[in-house]
Amino acid sequence: MPSRPAGGGAVSAAPPRLVATAGAAALLRRLRDVHGALMMHQSGGCCDGSSPMCYPLGEFIIGDRDVLLGILDLRLAVGEVPVSLPSADLDAVPVWISGSQFQAWKHTQLVLDVVPGRGGGFSLEAPEGWRFLSRARAFTDEENAALEQVPPVVGCDYADGIRPPVPDSGQVVAEAVDACPVPAPPAP
Repeated sequence: MPSRPAGGGAVSAAPPRLVATAGAAALLRRLRDVHGALMMHQSGGCCDGSSPMCYPLGEFIIGDRDVLLGILDLRLAVGEVPVSLPSADLDAVPVWISGSQFQAWKHTQLVLDVVPGRGGGFSLEAPEGWRFLSRARAFTDEENAALEQVPPVVGCDYADGIRPPVPDSGQVVAEAVDACPVPAPPAP
């Protein structure tokens, strides 16, 4: 099995498992300014369906087998490529998913977006008039092969200080369609 970088200093040739729209990043910055450091968990169902849920950092208990999809860097603008992982909790938003749900979604890139509406009852954006929404883009065969060389970080690894590699592409896109384009309909 390939080794994982301990400090997240290595750059990954694999695509990021997570990107966010500019709107999602802006809402996260606003929530951070009110609530402090944040974290997210892609819910697998129950009360709030399968919504991405936003919590104050540490409020949601991560299990040993939960998978870190990525660490959103709130310092980044649209298209900006990170040179390092964010070092301050206020700039870093770890986004998690349960291990079993990851197995169903591992072939897709999660695109964190926002739409008008009321967020999940336990999620910090609930009173903001916006809610987080997960979109997904299927990875290509080549991307899946590259991802196989970079095992995901799980909860017990993260607790031991292991971090994912630094993405080698932008984490923030202007609109969801920039990350997961809708195919054109077939010609008549």
